[in-house]
Amino acid sequence: MKSEIFYNAIKQRKRVRFYYGLTEVTLDPYFIGMDRAGKKFIYGKTPGSMEVEKFSYDRIANIKVMNNIRFSPIIPIIPFPTYIN
Repeated sequence: MKSEIFYNAIKQRKRVRFYYGLTEVTLDPYFIGMDRAGKKFIYGKTPGSMEVEKFSYDRIANIKVMNNIRFSPIIPIIPFPTYIN
């Protein structure tokens, strides 16, 4: 069920809000992943931050899709090294 909610939010670029442990988190979800042990994670950026964070599914509860707020993914621009001839 969590995967479906996150998948649709990622596909439609909708912001989500959920409880992570006892902390309320607002997230622009980017990617769903799984580690070698089979635990699922959601990766995303919290508003106002430039970092992509990782959240474990087993600590996520009460997911709400914020239908009125859409986001555009932030892709970091990595400058190419300058070569001197």
